[in-house]
Amino acid sequence: MQVQVNTDDHIHGGESLAQWVTDETRTRLGRFADHITRVEVFLTDLDGSKSGVNDKRCRLEARIANRQPVMVTADADKMAKAFTDAVDKLTRAIETDLGRVRDRNGRDTIRSAQAPET
Repeated sequence: MQVQVNTDDHIHGGESLAQWVTDETRTRLGRFADHITRVEVFLTDLDGSKSGVNDKRCRLEARIANRQPVMVTADADKMAKAFTDAVDKLTRAIETDLGRVRDRNGRDTIRSAQAPET
């Protein structure tokens, strides 16, 4: 699973922030590693240099093999809180998306993205 971290000019932390985000993403989404090819993380400060309520935004986009991308967004006062909220949302969204591929007995459904072999 590849993790790509993007920040705007108002986010401070540099390489240490990017490494923390990468490690946390791999840890929290590790159980989906067989399905996820890439996760893109976008960290932004909505107010720029000013301080405000819920002015930090984290947007996560997960590229899942043979499925449509899944994207979530979370806002918070602190960047770490926005990131953890977004990862929690992404975990639930991926569980829901991958759950649609299997029926209640664990078998592939007719909704699966793979075409039958001929």
